Amino acid sequence: MRAYFSQGLFGRDLLGSVVVFLVALPLCMGIAIASGMPPAAGLITGVIGGVVVGMIAGSPMQVSGPAAGLAVLVFELVREHGAAALGPVVLMAGLIQIVAGLCRAGVWFRMTSPAVIAGMLSGIGILILASQMHVLIDATPKARGLENFVAWPTAMFDAMREIEGAGSLAAFGVGVATISIMLAWEKLRPARLRFLPGALLAVVILTATVQLMGLDVKKVDVPSNLLATISLPGLGDFTNALQPSMLIAAVTFAFIASAETLLSAAAVDRMHDGPRTRYDKELTAQGVGNLLCGLLGALPMTGVIVRSAANVQAGSATRMATILHGLWIMVFALLLPWLLRMTPVACLAGILVYTGIKMVNPMQIKSLAAYGKGTAAIYVVTTLAIVATDLLTGVIIGFAASLFRLALLSSRLKIGLDQDRNEPGLASLRLEGSATFLKVPSMARTLEQVPPNTRLKVVLDRLHHIDQACLELLRDWGRSAASKGSELIVDWAELNRRVEGQKSAA
Repeated sequence: MRAYFSQGLFGRDLLGSVVVFLVALPLCMGIAIASGMPPAAGLITGVIGGVVVGMIAGSPMQVSGPAAGLAVLVFELVREHGAAALGPVVLMAGLIQIVAGLCRAGVWFRMTSPAVIAGMLSGIGILILASQMHVLIDATPKARGLENFVAWPTAMFDAMREIEGAGSLAAFGVGVATISIMLAWEKLRPARLRFLPGALLAVVILTATVQLMGLDVKKVDVPSNLLATISLPGLGDFTNALQPSMLIAAVTFAFIASAETLLSAAAVDRMHDGPRTRYDKELTAQGVGNLLCGLLGALPMTGVIVRSAANVQAGSATRMATILHGLWIMVFALLLPWLLRMTPVACLAGILVYTGIKMVNPMQIKSLAAYGKGTAAIYVVTTLAIVATDLLTGVIIGFAASLFRLALLSSRLKIGLDQDRNEPGLASLRLEGSATFLKVPSMARTLEQVPPNTRLKVVLDRLHHIDQACLELLRDWGRSAASKGSELIVDWAELNRRVEGQKSAA
């Protein structure tokens, strides 16, 4: 501990914790509002993610807290089952993560295709954008992404006409100003002030502007006593959580939170030279955090790349920076709730609109296309499926697309039909690669081209794999060949040995 202070590590962690706190505070409240929950639920998750998870995390430089990636899931759950259902679902998700971490499944969560994860984040960004465009004018968002896009022009038109209950044009001005300040700060901020986040600057400037001008816009509703907002789930809530739809929601929360956390941890490892992530320990720590969030009725958490990157860029040295940032959130929420209540909701919506746009990042298509057009296609399919349906269905479609592409890649087969020039009536069928059921049409078309009265020899030297469908096709052609005066010449013993070898390997 003496070395920790003597080497100046505490000073680095103290500065880093303040920077992360300034980034995290508006996001904690904004994500809670986007999730259909009170801002206090996001603040509690931020405290637990910083203090508790920070102490036991397997990734010392990663910062955990409420994530925009789960806001869509939480919003749908709360809309369908009520806020009381959130606690038990998050608690079960935490238990799943703990079990997965103890069973050393952390590495398996990283098996998810990066194109699916990128598409998932892009789809979530579009859904956040669609919903927060309504919050931007102090209106209530619709249940589905497409509904939000369709309804927004009407909602905006009603706000401009100042129809009662339709929203506020003043709020829209606050939201647009928030986005403008963040964009300008990102491009023009001085090097000395690089640690100051544009989101905080926008909140401070526009909160002061709203107060001075007395604008009639919605403000953040933060209770005077943060601890009074804690609502422990009752026995009835846990009974309802055993419904199939709730169990599916818990598994979905656990999977998406784990995948996002571990991929974020891998990205953070590339940003610094310190200790590497211990994935199973990180997964268990996230489970403990979500278990506590579920018990307290707060939002679910993940490791968050934006806050983690700010932590590294601020020069933090150890996990103490993460812990301290959680303490700053707690102190601020407990001692200065009146200051938080001055914040315009539209200002937080502007921050999330900006975040959603950054999450979409269409330039990813170009980088993914470097790994093949199929990879970029998986990204696009996942994104569109999430926007058109829902998060779980979209991710499943993305997985299916990636598996289908894998099947296509693993079934590459070159089929060649060559006539022997030295011996008329003799031809060779060359098979190179993997002969699977996906290649049955190609093989059948090639066999149809064999002229009558031909002795067809099958060359197996470069055949790596053959499945039952292709094997049966060859046998059927061989049985019918005699009627055309043809003959199939194949080393059935060698072919059978290959099939048996495949069975043994499987």
